[in-house]
Parts: sequence; structure tokens; C-alpha cells
Amino acid sequence: MMLQYRDLAKLRTKKIVFEDVIAARDSATLEHLKELSSKRRVIEESINQTSHITEAIAREISGGLTSRCEQERLRLEQYIPLLENFIFHADLISSSNQMVQWTSQLKIRWSSATSSSSFFDLRGPKFFQINNLRFELVMIHFLYGATLRERALEFLSTDLKQSAFIFREASGVFHYLAHEVIPSLQLPIPAERPSEASSALCAAMSFICLAEAQAVYTRRAEEKGNTGFSVLAKLHYGVVELLNDATSAIQSRTGEGKTISSRFLEFISSCKALHELRSKKHLAEGLRNDGQVGVSVGVLCEALISSKKKTPGEESWKACFKNETEIAANTLRKFEHENEFVWQEKIPYVDELPSPQGIKIVEIVPYKPKKWERELAFKL
Repeated sequence: MMLQYRDLAKLRTKKIVFEDVIAARDSATLEHLKELSSKRRVIEESINQTSHITEAIAREISGGLTSRCEQERLRLEQYIPLLENFIFHADLISSSNQMVQWTSQLKIRWSSATSSSSFFDLRGPKFFQINNLRFELVMIHFLYGATLRERALEFLSTDLKQSAFIFREASGVFHYLAHEVIPSLQLPIPAERPSEASSALCAAMSFICLAEAQAVYTRRAEEKGNTGFSVLAKLHYGVVELLNDATSAIQSRTGEGKTISSRFLEFISSCKALHELRSKKHLAEGLRNDGQVGVSVGVLCEALISSKKKTPGEESWKACFKNETEIAANTLRKFEHENEFVWQEKIPYVDELPSPQGIKIVEIVPYKPKKWERELAFKL
């Protein structure tokens, strides 16, 4: 069982009608702007939950796709190339006062699912407005990465190999955001912005998706039952190391990490603690099989004491923790009984215990945005 954080795709946005603001010089440009607005409107209605389309019609429009995440992925993949093309041509005249004015009139507004300052009141979610076309590009790509991650979670119960692959795809999208799109956001950018528009969160999300992919591969290895305890211990600790990379990505960007919600940060720390416990459990089992029963008892005792200090507050995560600690505690009782009545080995002090070692077996699937080149002309 994996801990799950399923709020990333719960973004909201305000309506944008490009052709109402941008003056096209020719009919082809006008049609492109209308298509851009049309594709975005479908996404708006879907994430804002204002669509009146039935499930049957949505399935028909998407070519028979039954998964809501797959339908959303298709919508995004139809919109992103149009947006990329529009921004490319807008950049050619970005220095003109007219384009600056148009961008301001578009009123690009998005809510946040991870910001500490993102609150809900009677009027609904808080919206952030940034008059920058790349803000739209950032948020739509974040939604795309979050949608891929949701699809990977859907596959956990049916196809672990496919789940891990899609997690790696999502990692590639977040890596692209952190290293390509967000650095291109031109100043001035308001200090108050959604954390989704920070390189800190996107870099962290890339590592988190990789960690989730490795966790899936590790679960698959455990279910097959043909992987040694030592390797399983290293795989679980590789998950811990990837999550440490995520934490470092947040902490290394001065100020950006402060905008991220405490619940999201607790999710990272809880996942680290859970996989560290699993790693030490497998390490102890391997040591016991190698005849080091006393050392295995020491490793499990230390692991359980450490994990109890890191129990999360959220009920679903707490239940997963409880289940895992009970398994480890039962294993410890078995080893203690064996050591007491058979081996009578000395249990080492904490500083004498072996430390887990990690291996990382996953890499991102590089994200390559599809290009859709159409000539656009604006009336300046």
C-alpha cells in the first residue's frame, strides 16, 4: 500500500476568450484564437465541474475513453500545442504595448491546490492572477502532470508496470516545467503566486513521481517473491533518497518552499518514514537469514521507535502506518523469540547498527511537447 495525495489536479480557473481580446489580422488567425478558446473552455468546464456533458457523450467525444483522467489528458494534449504556437507568435511582438495590454485584459487566473495561502471561503477558492502568457503555460502543464499522476494511481490495482511508466511520464512533465517553462517566466512576477508556478514545487514533484514509480516497481518485486531481502531493502531506501531529493529541491530555493502547504510537506515526510520502515524491515530479514539474529532485532527495534515519532495526522495515512508497524512488530516478536530461545545473541547499540543503503532504478520519461506550427498575424 502507498500513501496517496490526490489533490494536485484540483485546480480551478476563470474563463478566457482569446478572440474577444486579441485582434487578429486575418481569418486564419481568428480561427486559431477561436479554436484555442474552444479547447480551453472544455478544460475549464471539466476542472471547474460546470460541464453538463453526460458520461456517455464524454466517452463518445474522446473516442471511447472511459477513464476521466484519460479524457482529461486528451483535452490537454489538444490544447497545449495550440497554446504553445500562440505564445511563440505572441513573443515575436512581446515588446509592443498592445500585446502587453492584451495580456493584461485576458486576466489569466488560476487557483492553487498546494499553496499554504490557498483557502476556500463561501465564495470559493482563492484565485491568483498573473498577466503573463507563460503563467497559463505553467498552470496547464502542471494540470497535465497532475492528471498523468492521477492516471498512474488508477492503474495501481490493475497494472503495476503501466502505473510505474505513467508516474515516470508525469515526472518528465514536472521536470520540463521546473527547468524549461518556469525559468522563462519574465519578471516582474508577483510575490504572491500559486506554488504550482514555482520551480521548487515542480522540481520536487518530478522527484516525488520518480519515488512513486520506484515504490510501484518495489511492490511488484515483493509480489513476485523472487527478489532477495537485501535488494528489497535497497529499493525501498531508494524511494527514501528520491523523497530526500524532493525535500532538498524545496529547501534549496529560498522563499519558494514557504508557500507550500503543510499537508503536502507532511505527505512527503510521511512517505519517507513509511519506506524507511519497510527498508529496515527487509534489512532485518536479510540479516536474520545471514545468521545475524541479534543485529536484526536491533535494526527492527530502532526502526519501530523511529517510525512512531513520525506517524502522520491524516487518517488514511495513519491507517497505512498502523498496518505497516504491526507487520514490523510481529516480525520483531518472532525474531526476539528466536534469539531468546535459540541464538542468545547480543543486541548491538543503536550506533553499532548497519544503516540502510539505497539504489535508484527509475528515470524520467522526457517530456517533449508537441509542436503545432501555424502562422499567426495580429492587428497592432
